[in-house]
Amino acid sequence: MIDHASIIMSHGASIASERAEGVNDNMSHSHYHDFFELYYLESGERYHRIRDELYLITAGNFIVFPPRVMHHSYGAKNVPFQRILIYFRPEEVASVQMLDYFLQNALVCSTSDSGRYSVHHMIKMIDAEYREPGYCSQEYLHTSLNLLLLTIMRDVTNIEKTAETNVMSQLLQYLYEHYQEDITIEHLSQRFFLSPYYLCRKFKQATGNTIIQYLNITRILNAQRMMLETGKNFTEISRDTGFSNLTHFNRVFKSVTGMSPSENRRKNRERLDGRISTPVSPRKQ
Repeated sequence: MIDHASIIMSHGASIASERAEGVNDNMSHSHYHDFFELYYLESGERYHRIRDELYLITAGNFIVFPPRVMHHSYGAKNVPFQRILIYFRPEEVASVQMLDYFLQNALVCSTSDSGRYSVHHMIKMIDAEYREPGYCSQEYLHTSLNLLLLTIMRDVTNIEKTAETNVMSQLLQYLYEHYQEDITIEHLSQRFFLSPYYLCRKFKQATGNTIIQYLNITRILNAQRMMLETGKNFTEISRDTGFSNLTHFNRVFKSVTGMSPSENRRKNRERLDGRISTPVSPRKQ
């Protein structure tokens, strides 16, 4: 499923919306945005892995992803779903202290029955306005978005994460927590008491990637975050994300993102300076 709203945001939009439905549309690895994402599930059910935790959401539930939070979603086989996405940049959020705190900390949410009706109605209004803009459309979207966020904040209930006991979930959590370390298939095989062949085959079935591909993507996503949030040089970043040397880091970075670390850092600086607005994201694997 192509995320058209994300593409539009990458070209400078401050708010974008997309309504879609599908079945067996599963992401193979985590990603993140440099803007907020509100994911509202209209029907069906979906699993969402946020960092190293797994949540099951059902119709009427929604998720608010702050910028640069790694996540991906998937569903059970042949289970259809319908969802609405609303992307928005931090500058679109009203200057309300409690709202800012809520958006930086809230993740998987539900509301009361009456609140759910209001939230769904406002989300559909925003989506309709975005698709067919009227007079003062940007002002309408900005005002509607903040009314939606304030409504959610006043009537929200957090959803507990889903308990995970299977080996693949444990393995994914282990990779998330230990990606900086020297990890080999042999080490994982011994730790999880599975043969290397069986471990690799089951992991590829569960994620769509090999263990090494998934580990490299996780490392590069974290390297991108360090490049945005710290002043570390590439040698330090490569070491802190588990690469044995800078040459290997540069090669893997380009294979995942399509550009070198120096090109990535330059584009980030240009975007922060306001000269361009296209974010850098990992390529689809």
